[in-house]
Amino acid sequence: MSNSKFSNWLVLIFLLLISCNKNEDCEISDEILDIPLQVEIHRLEVPFFENISVEIIKSKMEENPAFTAALFSGLEYSSKEKLAEDLFKLHNDPDMQDLYQEVKTYFSDLSDIEHELEKAFKSIKHHYPEFEPPVVYTFITGFGTDLIVTEELIMIGLDYYLPDDHQFQPIDLPQYIAKRYTVDHLVPTLVTAISTRFNQTDLKENTLLAEMVYYGKSYHFTKSILPCTPDEFIIGYETEEVIGSYANEALIWGHFIENELLYETNPFEIRKYTGEAPFTDVISPDAPGRIGRWLGWNIVDDYRINNDLSLRDLMAEESAREIFRKSGYKPR
Repeated sequence: MSNSKFSNWLVLIFLLLISCNKNEDCEISDEILDIPLQVEIHRLEVPFFENISVEIIKSKMEENPAFTAALFSGLEYSSKEKLAEDLFKLHNDPDMQDLYQEVKTYFSDLSDIEHELEKAFKSIKHHYPEFEPPVVYTFITGFGTDLIVTEELIMIGLDYYLPDDHQFQPIDLPQYIAKRYTVDHLVPTLVTAISTRFNQTDLKENTLLAEMVYYGKSYHFTKSILPCTPDEFIIGYETEEVIGSYANEALIWGHFIENELLYETNPFEIRKYTGEAPFTDVISPDAPGRIGRWLGWNIVDDYRINNDLSLRDLMAEESAREIFRKSGYKPR
């Protein structure tokens, strides 16, 4: 595939409207919106950074055991008292206090995030009535932890979501990853993480196809839960990267077929197509990274549409080979 062919983004710019956003039917039904569920974000950065003492920090850790276990359990401390003492010193550090004040100013109101999470949780509960929404916390970790997602809780490191022109930025984070730390990406990222508990794809196949389908199901789940969210905020591409991928879908697919990649089991080869990278250089320097995940998303979309499946049935299918076989996938 020539680079000039792949980089011809704008020839098919109309695909932005007909393919990449897929938002034509993005209305959320009253049946979903009427589900009795409310989200309240617990802002734990406040009691851990304002008017603190060792005893206050220790008390807050005891009051929030699930949060404490999720964020601090991996740290080696001889006692909770020692952990509280070290947190007191860290949170009183002038730089950490400056960071806290900046986050406090920028994120003075989280009601929009609460509202989006509430809609997302209602939609998940619509498809999975047994779903119990996790408790949502925010915190400031000094760019130590961005997100923690378990069945019981979500922890959001708000410092990661300051604007990209802010003086405080995470250190040594590649730009192609750092660009995803925006408020627009936050809820889609959380929904994608939640999707893992429902994604029953059998990864023991150890094939590139299995990874493609696994990620494809995750993105399809997120799009189903957040139908009005543009694709770029789900997969973490720039808008022009989404457009270019659709414009060159046949060329991308041809590369996979010509090189017999679908049943590749070499993890180093698989990583070239699904691993984090600024671009997929084995195809083209213009091809965005993780292109195998994007292609898997298209396969999963076709599988569900062509087989008239519920989201629950889709996520429960274990065989990537079966999904591919029944998808009838063809490049647009």
